[in-house]
Amino acid sequence: MNAASATFGKLTGRNKRRRARADDLPVRIGGLEYARTASTPSRMLGFDRALIWVCVALLAWGLVMVYSASIALPDNPRYAHYSSTFFVMRHATWMALSLMAALVVFQVRMDWWEKSAPWIFIGSLALLIVVLVPHVSSVINGARRWISLGPINFQPSEIAKIAVVLYAADYMVRKMEVKERFFRAVLPIGAAVAVVGLLLLAQPDMGAFLVIAVIAMGILFLGGVNARMFFLIAAVLAVAFALMIWASPWRRERIFAYLDPWSEEHVLGKGYQLSHALIAVGRGEVFGVGLGGSIEKLNWLPEAHTDFLTAIIGEEFGLIGLVCLIFMFLWLTRRIMVIGRQAIALDRVFSGLVAQGIGLWLGFQAFINIGVNLGALPTKGLTLPFMSYGGSALMANLVAIAIVLRVDVESRTLMRGGRK
Repeated sequence: MNAASATFGKLTGRNKRRRARADDLPVRIGGLEYARTASTPSRMLGFDRALIWVCVALLAWGLVMVYSASIALPDNPRYAHYSSTFFVMRHATWMALSLMAALVVFQVRMDWWEKSAPWIFIGSLALLIVVLVPHVSSVINGARRWISLGPINFQPSEIAKIAVVLYAADYMVRKMEVKERFFRAVLPIGAAVAVVGLLLLAQPDMGAFLVIAVIAMGILFLGGVNARMFFLIAAVLAVAFALMIWASPWRRERIFAYLDPWSEEHVLGKGYQLSHALIAVGRGEVFGVGLGGSIEKLNWLPEAHTDFLTAIIGEEFGLIGLVCLIFMFLWLTRRIMVIGRQAIALDRVFSGLVAQGIGLWLGFQAFINIGVNLGALPTKGLTLPFMSYGGSALMANLVAIAIVLRVDVESRTLMRGGRK
């Protein structure tokens, strides 16, 4: 009896040691290893620190570049009553407000966003209608895109981007069982995006409509819509955008100016911004002319601190700076997509689609902005995420990142056996 008890005790001890060794195996999450004890990780599986640091780097670099690109604007009679620090101080103020808004949004659970997605979408439609009301909105450069709130101009199209991400993700979760049927699965969300597009084109803001269409298309594709349906919708959208350009004389002129910005007809007209952006990038060569050394920002390149900030980066930091910028946005987009894929693997489809929709939005908008500044794409009024001057765009970007971090934290909580 004693021999049997001793043998049983040895086996039990051996099994305990095996379990202990198994529990000590590292768990890889987001490219980082966390050593585990018998029940809990020794290092908290909290934030994706690398994602946060990349965003902080883009924000800091953007703040410096906004100051560099806007410091000479008071020499222009249009901005004569502004100080040289006016734009950078406003940008810093918006950055602080945006960070506070992001902290608040981070506290919101993803199941609340899922329940509220249709109402947020309806609210964004209401704001897009309000911006078209005379004496309520501000008209800047012939476009009616901003709602005036005292000293602040707010752009509802930025809210619409977040609203479409949430609504499209929620819609795909609700329509999973009919995603093979075109009219029941795709037509309703297509109609919703078309309504948003019509309201944006009335402002006009074709760039925002293009981003929103790509967000919706991307979420449909990632949600598992039939490939034939997807390519059919893509073809319809391509034809629609081509018709919009053909029907608008000033949009046609932009395309012609893009094709030949140096011609006598365009170099002082529709091709002026593009030609000076190319001059800025060309002056930068490989290593740039140095921070603050840009010539094009001296009131040669219009909107250097907003839509054409990338050209100033190319001039002052050269090819090296542009490669670093592109790499940071590629890494950021890839990391957000991985967070979304991880959430879907944990059967949190809504959260995963939201994260991946945000990744598509930020990556595609950065791609368009950089492409326009380098002359690879026709001129389009889209800012560089996290970096260009523009308060409502900056706030929307940081709120979107806060939602992605919330998705990531809830996924990590589930992976260590907790409740999301």
